[in-house]
Amino acid sequence: VSKINVVGRYLTKLNGGDFSLTMMAYDNSWNSADQIPARAVESGLIDFYGSLDTDVGGEASRYSISTNYDAGNWQANAYAIRSTMDLFSNFTYFLNDPINGDEFEQVDERTIWGGDIKRDWQMSLAGTQINYSLGADVRYDDIGAVGLYNTKARERLSTVRLDEVQELSTGLFGKLEWLPADQWRLNLGLRYDYFDVQVDSDNPLNSGDASDGMLSLKAGASYLVNDNLELYMNAGQGLHSNDARGATIKVDPVTGDPVEKVDLLVRSNGGEFGVKYYDRDFINFSAALWYLELDSELLFVGDAGNTEPSRASERYGVEVTAYYWLNDDLSLDMELAWTRARFTENELDEGKYVDGAVPFVGSAGITYRPDGDGWYTSVRLRYLGERILDSFDEHKADDTTLVNLALGYQLSGFDTKLELLNIFDSKDHDIDYFYESRLAGEPAEGVEDLHYHPVEPRMVRVSVSYRF
Repeated sequence: VSKINVVGRYLTKLNGGDFSLTMMAYDNSWNSADQIPARAVESGLIDFYGSLDTDVGGEASRYSISTNYDAGNWQANAYAIRSTMDLFSNFTYFLNDPINGDEFEQVDERTIWGGDIKRDWQMSLAGTQINYSLGADVRYDDIGAVGLYNTKARERLSTVRLDEVQELSTGLFGKLEWLPADQWRLNLGLRYDYFDVQVDSDNPLNSGDASDGMLSLKAGASYLVNDNLELYMNAGQGLHSNDARGATIKVDPVTGDPVEKVDLLVRSNGGEFGVKYYDRDFINFSAALWYLELDSELLFVGDAGNTEPSRASERYGVEVTAYYWLNDDLSLDMELAWTRARFTENELDEGKYVDGAVPFVGSAGITYRPDGDGWYTSVRLRYLGERILDSFDEHKADDTTLVNLALGYQLSGFDTKLELLNIFDSKDHDIDYFYESRLAGEPAEGVEDLHYHPVEPRMVRVSVSYRF
């Protein structure tokens, strides 16, 4: 791995407001294993940290400049980003090409411009307070090349698809907040999003334009029971965007078969009810019951290494967060989340479970950090429950448990930290999938198997930083 990460920031006062200029540079190249089939490890073909294709990895860079201006009632920011990625992967080995293998390259080169502006107002009405805001944002992605290539040892064999994409997204939004009494806070939000895309493909049949707009409404209320306890409820609409190429596609780039387009924007609806309790000398606690439905789920496709739109789905769950202060220097924290995710559209050959859904996630830690200079330390535990790997819930990934330790010393702006990651050298998995792949000598139709990426082994990491 070769990595460069640089951040610079300039702060000043400008016309009575706070102005900041931030520049960031990131450049990284790496060789790393993709997820590996369980049978390859069990047979001894590779070890737990091995790889079936040692050429996978890639390069990525991201350079950005951004400005932010805050003058109280006015806030604005603008940014420009140059991003490149060249990624080599191999998920199915010899399933599609038994001679050269299934290694492929993904390329993405884009320049992004954008910004937003917002204005806040306050007024009184019949002895009550009203706050309202209006704003707009815009983003333009100029994607000079987004491509997929079949490769061998990082050498291109053929082009699967190569496109140029221009994508413009704009939004107008407003928010109204009313405080009818000391205990009550009511809010209403409205947002309109508009997307316009143009795709210039190496296959003219897949070139074209697409656009879509969507209006979203949000509302919420909170009630302050006392100085420490608050109840709240929120409900609203949202959206996610699909790949621009999917909104203009007509034929499969490999087979040439007709393909149905996907919607550019997809609606979501959700809500939550929660409680917050805060005592600055003792505990900070919150719990929420939430619900979310999506008109289309995005799912990972193992043999293509990307995501594709799927059926409508719904989720609901509970989240609990607690921070407990034993004294001024020592604290405990805990975060827990339970989720139930199911498809709401039925298909004859598909089940109701959402692939990759995680029913339970938890983390906890203990931290010692006195004010000012000196020693500090923390121990953290992260837990991921069994994951659902197919829509019939016939295959599951085992749970994952990791424990990390940090020890640091701070003095006069310098912060030196030593981290011991994966203290107990867990052999759990970071991520798991279940799909077909083919190793050399296996049947042409491939073998369904668990594919996983192991958690990183026990390691030590040292960092030094200086703040001024």
